[in-house]
Amino acid sequence: MTNQSDQFKKVISHAKEYGFIFPSSEIYDGLSAVYDYAQNGSALKNNIREYWWKAMVQLNENIVGIDAAILMHPTTWKASGHVDAFNDPLIDNKTSKKRYRADVLVEDYVAKIEAKVEKEVKKAAKRFGNTFDEREFRATNPRVIANQEKIKVILKRLGKSLEKEDLADVKALIEELEISCPDSGSRDWTDVKQFNLMFGTKLGASADTAMDLYLRPETAQGIFVNFLNVQKTGRMKLPFGIAQTGKAFRNEIVARQFIFRMREFEQMEMQFFIPPGTQQEWYNKWKENRMKWHLALGMGEEKYRFHDHEKLAHYADAASDIEFLFPFGFKELEGIHSRTDFDLSSHEKFTGKKLQYFDPERNESYVPYVVETSIGLDRMFLAVFSNALREETLEGGAIRTVLKFPYPLAPNKAAVLPLVKKDGLPELARDIVDNLKWDFQTVYDEKDAVGRRYRRQDALGTPYCITVDHQSLEDQTVTLRERDSMKQERIAIAELKSTIEGKVSIGTLLRQF
Repeated sequence: MTNQSDQFKKVISHAKEYGFIFPSSEIYDGLSAVYDYAQNGSALKNNIREYWWKAMVQLNENIVGIDAAILMHPTTWKASGHVDAFNDPLIDNKTSKKRYRADVLVEDYVAKIEAKVEKEVKKAAKRFGNTFDEREFRATNPRVIANQEKIKVILKRLGKSLEKEDLADVKALIEELEISCPDSGSRDWTDVKQFNLMFGTKLGASADTAMDLYLRPETAQGIFVNFLNVQKTGRMKLPFGIAQTGKAFRNEIVARQFIFRMREFEQMEMQFFIPPGTQQEWYNKWKENRMKWHLALGMGEEKYRFHDHEKLAHYADAASDIEFLFPFGFKELEGIHSRTDFDLSSHEKFTGKKLQYFDPERNESYVPYVVETSIGLDRMFLAVFSNALREETLEGGAIRTVLKFPYPLAPNKAAVLPLVKKDGLPELARDIVDNLKWDFQTVYDEKDAVGRRYRRQDALGTPYCITVDHQSLEDQTVTLRERDSMKQERIAIAELKSTIEGKVSIGTLLRQF
């Protein structure tokens, strides 16, 4: 766990030092769990968003995108269940006076058991070497089996208690597991209580007449209330989807783990409308599709796993998370949910307006069912960034820090470096930047020795460095250095665009999944 903690500290430090993420309002000592994406961070974030959007909307004729408002009529949230059911179970420690999410305390306890399992596996792998069969070891080792069973029992009980809103049993579970306050070490807990997560605000010029509103806690409802408008104006036939990216807001009491859980965050959601009775088929298809999207990034199949929900949300008949191995363990990255017809039926009930689809094949009107895919853009950013950050020992013992982003997601695709700041080299380098910048993000860097500039671009995750030297003036060739292998080759300036573009375009990723 210490190694994981150290790695996570490096992720946070590197993100700030190299212009990816800053604490918000830092000159005023910041705001808890609110962050600003800096110049390189916003570029990386935009690239991840573009990869998702194109995979959803551009590649699918039956999926369209919208951009709904953050502020919505307040009854929307009554109909969606958020006013009554959008709660977190909170518990206070009497000694430290700190407040915690009760379910997170239990999940953190489970994470420690999981860490023990992984430690056992690593020890065995080291002991047996090439003959080690990890799958067999996990299935037969008594300690691993016992710990996995313990995890299963704990999570099942927690899920059932939360589903029944049996908060007394959640507290009982915390006490039985002898979970201590992380701050004080005390086990003197209050009862568990529910806390609504929505931010309230007001609409209107006068305090007397202002309407109470909420900042949206999710982007999905903006899709549901526009279902009929999109269906009619787009002449959409079932099955079809509506995609959206945008900000959402949750008053998280226990916001933590950097950008993993924030109060202001961005979602990428797609609601897929289908005939009733076909939800299981489409639920399985979207689970498969979304996992392929992740795996196309090449971050390693072993970094992902599905986790089926023990506790289902009030609107769902099936739900699964794609979990990713973050520096602090496997955590939820994306959710795939079969939402039934809950949302549209509820909005029908609260508005008195029909939100139905006439199916010419069935010759009937009905409220469509929905399968949702929902991913946090900030969590995806953290997954990509934390997985990319490496320290490598080179020949001679030097260590380089490198961000091994998938090339199409890197903030800058190429850096052009004149060997020296004279003899016409900067001018030629500038010409190359001006030529390439129309097709992909290209930067110019002339400060420090070229070796140091290579290291800086490695730390920024730039896939290619183009070095302009005196030979370039003679034969119009440059040195092209590739980030991951550090290999250098001489290449004609005229061939730069075609050589680089094929490796760094989003289309390269899209063709892989």
